[in-house]
Amino acid sequence: MSTPPARPCVRFVASLVLHLGPLVALAAVSNPAGAVPAVLGLLGVSFGGLILLSRSGDLRLRSLRWLMGVALLGRLALLPVEPVLSNDVWRYLWDGEVAARGLDPYRLAPDAPELIEYHDSVWERLDHRSIPTVYPPLAITAWSLVARLPGALWWWKLMLIIADLVACRWVIRLVDREGLSRCRVIWYLWNPMVMLEVAGMGHVDALGVAASVLAVGWLQAKKPRIAHSAVAAAAGVLAKLGPIVAWPLWARQSGRPQRYVLVATSVAGLALWPVLAPGLPSGWVTYAVSWEFNGPLYEPLWRSVDSIGLSQALASLVDSAKATVGHHEMLNLLYPWLYPQFLAKAMLGVLALVVIARSLRRREVVGATGELFAGLLLCSATVYPWYLLWVLPWAVVVGHRAWIWLSGAILLAYWPQFGGIDLWPWMYLAIWLPFLVLAVIDRRRGRGAWTTE
Repeated sequence: MSTPPARPCVRFVASLVLHLGPLVALAAVSNPAGAVPAVLGLLGVSFGGLILLSRSGDLRLRSLRWLMGVALLGRLALLPVEPVLSNDVWRYLWDGEVAARGLDPYRLAPDAPELIEYHDSVWERLDHRSIPTVYPPLAITAWSLVARLPGALWWWKLMLIIADLVACRWVIRLVDREGLSRCRVIWYLWNPMVMLEVAGMGHVDALGVAASVLAVGWLQAKKPRIAHSAVAAAAGVLAKLGPIVAWPLWARQSGRPQRYVLVATSVAGLALWPVLAPGLPSGWVTYAVSWEFNGPLYEPLWRSVDSIGLSQALASLVDSAKATVGHHEMLNLLYPWLYPQFLAKAMLGVLALVVIARSLRRREVVGATGELFAGLLLCSATVYPWYLLWVLPWAVVVGHRAWIWLSGAILLAYWPQFGGIDLWPWMYLAIWLPFLVLAVIDRRRGRGAWTTE
């Protein structure tokens, strides 16, 4: 591989400063939640610098040392950012403290009487104190480890940065194995959204994403490591449950699906058994039924269901069925579910099953994984900015411009949360309409497909 010239290119250095400078400035903002327009402005300038870097064609964009070095610098720059754009990290630390004390965060919500004596500054920053944890065992174990250390938040963020850098290195490997230009990987490695959500806000998704990238990377090796991939797949589920939807795809792509499923299920089952044996954790059920924010299909769908009166029509059908069969007690159980939001989630659940089934017909594991995660995110009722972490590595490898664009636009979702404006309709349209237009344009031009071919 050729090395960069000794004398740095002025344009490259200027673009790099434009990219990293706002991230350093962002670390100096004492309360990002109280200055959302300024935060978005700084991130926008950083994205502008990244665009200039992507168009520079500089040889440094192919150098492993430069790619990984800048990725590390950007994450370290955002390490001091106070995690106030999301309260998730405080729940992580609380659940870790509970587990470290030998108590069960799956059965004891933060406001449980048994935990009153442990209420502290972390507890005061929690949301949803009446709901037990929604996170799987590997995540709880990691938090219980850092909870035993002074400065637990810093240790947790450093752990995430290491995991994310592992994912970065393997994204480069995936691009190299496909014979593609390394220049595209900066849209994950140097992406301000990724840096903010991992190093700044400390989201656990980075662990699951790293495990998923490893699972696919080991399948794509010259000599596929099926057992390694299956263990990584299990680790992804134990960090955050979402990657379980990719198990059928990865097992099929391994060429030895029974062995793959056996290894992944055994590893995950051993860790999940103590959690699931007493029954499905109530926090998981509550999240699945109740959480909703910025779902790209969900937001317009439930409003459409409401406007056409589908809930009332279904309730009338239940009334007619009761009059016909007379089994009032059983049919009465349906009424609580006949509201627009749940009906929309049920419809999108069916669509999600179609997306999963379609992924099994794909032969290319990288593109199929990206298409699967992207399709399921579109079906989700809840899409926060850090959810894009699950899609972006694969979008970068295949060069999917619409999803890369969305990694910047999705940060606008912070404005309704902290800026006192409504999500629907204008902020929702600002996030999703350009993404849709770009996806359609690329599709018509024969681009934007989830494939490296």
